[in-house]
Amino acid sequence: MVLAGRVGSSLAVRIGQSAAVGEIVIGILLGPSLFGWLAPDAFNYVFKSAPGEPMQVLSQLGLILLMFQIGLAFDFGHLTEQRNRRAVLWVATAGLVTPFALGFALGWVSAPTLAPGDGHHLATALFVATAFSITALPILGRIMIEFDLTRRPLGVIGISAAAINDVVGWLLLALVSTLAVSQFQAGAFALNVGLVALFGMSCWWVIRPMLKRVVHASQTRSKRVDGQREPLSNNLLGGLLAAIFVASMTTYHLGIFAIFGGFMLGVLLHDERELVDAWQERLGQFTTVFFLPIFFTYTGLRTDIGSLNTPALWGWCLATVFLASAGKFCASYLAARWVGMPPAEAKVLGIMMNTRALMELIVINVGFDMGVISRPQFTMLVIMAIFSTVITAPLLRRWLPQCRPDA
Repeated sequence: MVLAGRVGSSLAVRIGQSAAVGEIVIGILLGPSLFGWLAPDAFNYVFKSAPGEPMQVLSQLGLILLMFQIGLAFDFGHLTEQRNRRAVLWVATAGLVTPFALGFALGWVSAPTLAPGDGHHLATALFVATAFSITALPILGRIMIEFDLTRRPLGVIGISAAAINDVVGWLLLALVSTLAVSQFQAGAFALNVGLVALFGMSCWWVIRPMLKRVVHASQTRSKRVDGQREPLSNNLLGGLLAAIFVASMTTYHLGIFAIFGGFMLGVLLHDERELVDAWQERLGQFTTVFFLPIFFTYTGLRTDIGSLNTPALWGWCLATVFLASAGKFCASYLAARWVGMPPAEAKVLGIMMNTRALMELIVINVGFDMGVISRPQFTMLVIMAIFSTVITAPLLRRWLPQCRPDA
């Protein structure tokens, strides 16, 4: 899995795609969609001859650490950027509301056919809507670096709007998960929301100051003992990992999945630049190279393109891809045009907002684990995530030269 992930990322970069695209596609190909179809005996030996729980555990551990990294890397400065704030708010709002409405409508209409008899049609529609709404901020950031957009006004607008989308998307996922766990009972839902809100406030107002004091004390002590400031000592790393997993277990028991605990811990420490850089240097690459391919392969094992075995299912798949991609792109494009941006720049913003990739896979894995998304729906949403990400780089190459040099 690790070697396949490296091969996939290298091939993707060579053909002008993001490395994550290659890793996702390779993960899908290792599943029943290709490997299991071409060599079923070998596939069963590799992936079915032993219990699947270890891979699931590794996948979840890696996802928790990855979400911590995403929280660390989140730049809240994008949310308060003064320049072009009107464009940011319009694009972010349109790119969130319109896809959510389209996803909810599609999920509600398709649920009786694609998930018959599960009794969770409202939860299904909400998860599909959330999957349609989200933007993959980390992948978009990597693509923007490749295209040298990070310092340009157009890039600032795009990453700021995507950041707002990301924050609201995670809040939506937490809310939808809480609704599903409470089985749409008002009392249970209110209790879960209250507990989640209490957890968030406790993290920000109580845990965050404590963590920051521990981090600074550790860094000061390392300088006093060794004569050199160590941003992430072994003791601090051990304590930090323990805190991440405790937070993850807490959110899991609150019913909003363990990944939110990891993300929250990252957000609490996002402004500790020395710690962030040290984490990326020591553990960031290991998480990306080792854990991420396991998550993609685990997702690939759940994705069976062969399950779309009728024209009707492929029709639903095409509708999913079209509505998700066109809804996000057109809404963001029209919002950018509304605030006076030229057509080429509006198209660039639209295609950047349409990037989903990893974030989409996380959302649909949560929905699949909760039993509110069926396997055919899961496969359709995986295909949509890949398509919406694959088209980003080629269209940026086509439209960016048409933009103003100072945009």
